[in-house]
Amino acid sequence: MRGGLERWKRGVGSQGVRQAIAYAFEGSCDSHLRTAAGVEALATYGAADPAWVTRFTVEAGVITPDTLDGQQLRRWVDGRDPATDERRGRDLTSPDADLILDGTINAPKSYSIAAMIEPDLAREFEALQDRLRDRIIKTWLSELNARRGAGGSIRESLHRVEVVELQHRRSRALDPHIHRHLWLNVKVLGADGKWSNVDSRVAMKMQTVINAEGELAARTDPQWVSALARHGFTLNVDGEIAELTHAVRPLSRRSTQIEANRAVLLAAWRGDHPGLEPSPDELHRIDRLAWAKARPNKPGDIDEATWERLIADELVAIDDTIMHVRDEVALRSTSVDDLDLGLLAAEAVVEADARSASCGGRFSLFDIRAGATRAVSASGVATAREDLQAVIDDVIDRALEQTVDLLEGEAERPAHIKGYMASVTAAAKVDLAARFDALTQAGVRVEDEEIADAASAVLTAGIELEDRQVEAVGAIAGTDRLVSVTGPAGAGKTTMLRVAKAALARQGRRMVVVAPTKKAASVAAREIGTSASSLHALLGDHGFRWGRDAAGAEVWTRLAVGEIDPTSGIAYAGPHRYPLVAGDRIVVDEAGMVDLHTANALATIAAESGAGIAMVGDHLQARPVGHSGAMATMTRRATAVVELTAVHRFSDPGYAALTLRMREPASKDAALEVATELAHRDQVHRVSDHVQARDVMVESYFRWAAGLRRVALVTSTNEEADAINEAIQQRRVDRGELTLTRIAVGRGEQRLLEGDTVQTRKNDRATGVENRALWVVRRISADGVELASVNDSVDVRVVSRDYAADHVHLAYASTVHGIQGETTDASIVGPGVDAAGLYVGMTRGRTHNEAIAVARTDAAATQQIAESMMRGVPEVSIDDSVRAARSELGRAARPAAPDVGDDLRQLNKWMHATRRTLLRLDSQIAGNDASAHGRHADGSAERNLVEARDALRDWYESASRRHEDLLRRHRGLDGDAVSRAYFEDTAAPSASPNASRASLRGL
Repeated sequence: MRGGLERWKRGVGSQGVRQAIAYAFEGSCDSHLRTAAGVEALATYGAADPAWVTRFTVEAGVITPDTLDGQQLRRWVDGRDPATDERRGRDLTSPDADLILDGTINAPKSYSIAAMIEPDLAREFEALQDRLRDRIIKTWLSELNARRGAGGSIRESLHRVEVVELQHRRSRALDPHIHRHLWLNVKVLGADGKWSNVDSRVAMKMQTVINAEGELAARTDPQWVSALARHGFTLNVDGEIAELTHAVRPLSRRSTQIEANRAVLLAAWRGDHPGLEPSPDELHRIDRLAWAKARPNKPGDIDEATWERLIADELVAIDDTIMHVRDEVALRSTSVDDLDLGLLAAEAVVEADARSASCGGRFSLFDIRAGATRAVSASGVATAREDLQAVIDDVIDRALEQTVDLLEGEAERPAHIKGYMASVTAAAKVDLAARFDALTQAGVRVEDEEIADAASAVLTAGIELEDRQVEAVGAIAGTDRLVSVTGPAGAGKTTMLRVAKAALARQGRRMVVVAPTKKAASVAAREIGTSASSLHALLGDHGFRWGRDAAGAEVWTRLAVGEIDPTSGIAYAGPHRYPLVAGDRIVVDEAGMVDLHTANALATIAAESGAGIAMVGDHLQARPVGHSGAMATMTRRATAVVELTAVHRFSDPGYAALTLRMREPASKDAALEVATELAHRDQVHRVSDHVQARDVMVESYFRWAAGLRRVALVTSTNEEADAINEAIQQRRVDRGELTLTRIAVGRGEQRLLEGDTVQTRKNDRATGVENRALWVVRRISADGVELASVNDSVDVRVVSRDYAADHVHLAYASTVHGIQGETTDASIVGPGVDAAGLYVGMTRGRTHNEAIAVARTDAAATQQIAESMMRGVPEVSIDDSVRAARSELGRAARPAAPDVGDDLRQLNKWMHATRRTLLRLDSQIAGNDASAHGRHADGSAERNLVEARDALRDWYESASRRHEDLLRRHRGLDGDAVSRAYFEDTAAPSASPNASRASLRGL
């Protein structure tokens, strides 16, 4: 089961939560939308069925249901007692104030199809959701908290939470999609008897555990899996009903057609009503017209029975046997005693580690717990939930043994704090730093006169290098063993590399160009004018092989000369495609996308061959698929570091300068200034919801395509990209631009048509296609699919239909990784992207770049864009990660301290304040160091910060000793566990980092 947790806010003008869920008579649902809204629209929102909703009150683990009518629901969502209208706690009137947290119990669509086919399964599925609902809301009560005290520093346990449940059978496009919404009211009753707000940040971070519980229920609940077997159904490795998965995609494709119909109807409505937006009732009417369009002889308004008949007809059209009664199948279940707990623990760590890439490799106990729960859910067991808890706990304990504790010695650590790191990831960080330390060797740069001669030989007339480019050429063509060249998008890195290649050639030295992907390597080869390969190809030639172990962890091995290669069955004879010798320069283009494991292998090759490494790229653009930090790790050790600052890509010099400020704003205020300037330049497009955002991106494609110009559509998720891709394709079919004469099946059963823009997702040496390369489908035949490059129409490839089905998908829109390295005429960036996605997206278009924000006011849209620009402090080393974990811990609410004497309170208050100051200073020093990237500076400000921190730390350690003495004297309990834990909770922050570093020495 899958489902998010959305924070629905009061909003400007209290617009309501209608865009989260359509609580309507037919049960249609906009659950995939994310717009902040509030209480005032609830009357309209629920007008179609005003009778009641079910509320569940949970106290001391006991669930009590009752019902609320429309007026009571309005009061309840607004933070008041639904019966008495009494305000619960402090009244929060800000538009950003949370009202409810909307959690979705969202099962795979194959479950909904099964429920339509067999009434018994419908009943069993509802019962399964009931059991899951009860577990979720009890978990919320026991594990969430309220906040008390100044700045919310005290964690208060909960006595009571209240949840309203909404049940729906359909998606907004009227597909069968049985799901539920659990509205957790942010007003909760603490164990101290006071009403206040739930700690939303903890709830959001805990959602990974809630989702894992849903998956566990769907795959191990004995009543559910037995019911499936009774009706001839089984679950596959993905948790889907194996016998029904083939029907899901065709129904989804019908949903995409409905989205296209809806877009056309909305455009027509807005054309008839300029400057206005349709009301919820009007949107509801448009939804139903969109559904009915192209269904001959179908009613414009349907009742429940009619809807079921229509869906049944469509299912039969997909598979004429799908409604047939199936024979019972034997239920196969793994015994709990037969589980490999060690393997499950390894799988739990692998999942937590994969989720940690954006946090420097750090993850929380919640992440480990979710990984353990998912590992057990996929193990094949089928038994009662209470019988699995001991297994999950055992798996968690074993998983923790495979981690490094970044907060070793911390007492009362909240479970949502990301204070663990996989041992293999910590080792990769430590090993890479050591390898680059060993390679560090200063050299001399090439003289400017030699660079000028090389430039004149390879650059066309009128193109000259600016000063920083000359400096970069001198470093790469020089003799420093490690060279780092960073620069923003459009800074002319490839032009610089062309000259560096010529300068090296004049010395009789080679430049070996590699990139993290084959696509990036091809771009580099084309623009630099040299041969280039993927970094993996270079490593493969030197004997490295990549794979995954039984737990799914990434594993690198290396063949010795003469050893049999298991993939080819031939003895490995050593490097022959890319041999390296001392003096060669390995240039890694797009180096910001190199992960830690790959960088370790590269450093090993450089050490053996004597070659030098130059990393060229931008660590602030798209991150690697794995753990980032490789380029930053080398930059800290490189003896030649150059940062390019001029931007050459854009037609508007003013916008070029603005992108530099967008790339790495110094503060929230600086980010807001950039966002405000973007808004003044009409480069921020405000929309009211995610459907409208999708409409804007679709319309933008057609507007720019009409002038035969390329536009990049950048989305936050692959799912959103798929929805936009299929909407554009359907619109092109409706307009006659594409025909259904010849059709191929793409990845995920997407429909591919002649004329579609597509992307290939796997390197294929036989046909010459590359991962993430963009193409236009030129022709579909029985022999294969003919593709023409979007950058060069004479560059044509033919792939098999099997390759297309597995590795080709529509690419009118894509995520940041799909668009990285592309240059287009225009770029439209959808809502929800992170800082890298916003920066990369807003630097693709030569003439126009635009960001979409879902907001109720222009000011809110500007604020949202500013927030998207902010980045965390890079966590390059283990010490960086320790500081980040401690900083996060310092912001978290903690249990109230025990009641010590009054003479301790003042000292304790000072120690807590000083501890936060020390954490802030540590973070600031680390941030300055991480962001400097070798820039020249006198360092006086940095020295002052370090001196102030060290002096304050000495004071703190002295106060810690005084604190311990006072505790002993006042309590007379030298060995008292509570006193000792209390002291440890306020111990000097320098202690645990040293302990953590000591624990790493064995890696």
